[in-house]
Amino acid sequence: MNIVRYAGPAGPRVAVQDGTGLRPLAVSSVAELLARPLDQLRKAVEAAGEAVPGGGPVPLLPPVDGLTEVWACGVTYERSSAARQQESDVADVYARVYEAARPELFFKSPAWRVCGDGEPIGIRPDSEISVPEPELALVCNSRAQIVGVTICDDVSSRSIEGQNPLYLPQAKIYSGACAVGPGITPVWELPGLGALSITVSVRRDGSVAWSGETSSAQLHRGLDELVGYLFRSASFPHGVILSTGTGLVPELSFTLLPGDEVRIGIDGVGSLTNVVRPATEEWFGWLTPEPDRAPGGD
Repeated sequence: MNIVRYAGPAGPRVAVQDGTGLRPLAVSSVAELLARPLDQLRKAVEAAGEAVPGGGPVPLLPPVDGLTEVWACGVTYERSSAARQQESDVADVYARVYEAARPELFFKSPAWRVCGDGEPIGIRPDSEISVPEPELALVCNSRAQIVGVTICDDVSSRSIEGQNPLYLPQAKIYSGACAVGPGITPVWELPGLGALSITVSVRRDGSVAWSGETSSAQLHRGLDELVGYLFRSASFPHGVILSTGTGLVPELSFTLLPGDEVRIGIDGVGSLTNVVRPATEEWFGWLTPEPDRAPGGD
């Protein structure tokens, strides 16, 4: 069972997606759900209505809206630490943060800039090396409770970050750099988050150009620890999505190319598939809301 957003006749709707189809929830947004404590959120989800009649699959929207933000963690897997040191002109900073008490946390995207399952992701034209970063993402409510999980592709420029760690925002925050979906798997639907298999494959011209597999068991830090640091001296009234870092990094000889198809899968959560495009207005102008529209509007 997943909590999803989809395009209804009167605008975006929130529903439970299960074996019976889409069952609408009595809320106007995912942000409204994430403003509630876990017990109230669960009651709202379990009170989903009857399945919406329809003749086929309904395209899903990113499962994040309103003022909910997406944040991310860095250097939380040993593989990520090694890769960052390999690519960086300032390698010591990554070795130090991997072992430090305080984790690396950074802002990734507002809700309106997030891409969903089946939508394109972007790579910067001024980046020599761009990669997908398959990550388990924690969905937290306003009270810092982990209420669910989803998949995040923290698309990144390795070459820009490698030049200088202070270029991190340019390497991580741009049009098409954040994909989340397909939905939110409630935490009570999963037996545990500590050993989930995470896979990735990049298909190019009909064949696999790169693939890999890891497990959330390889995380160097506890999930509650990461959430605790995110909520230190910060509040998220509409909840927050925290992507927990990647343990899957290709060799420096690999870079994403326009037309590549990236598929990320996490056991018990689902799969997220996106096609790579240049991060230009031509391909991603649709992500920017009109000035008179509320954040998260579609």
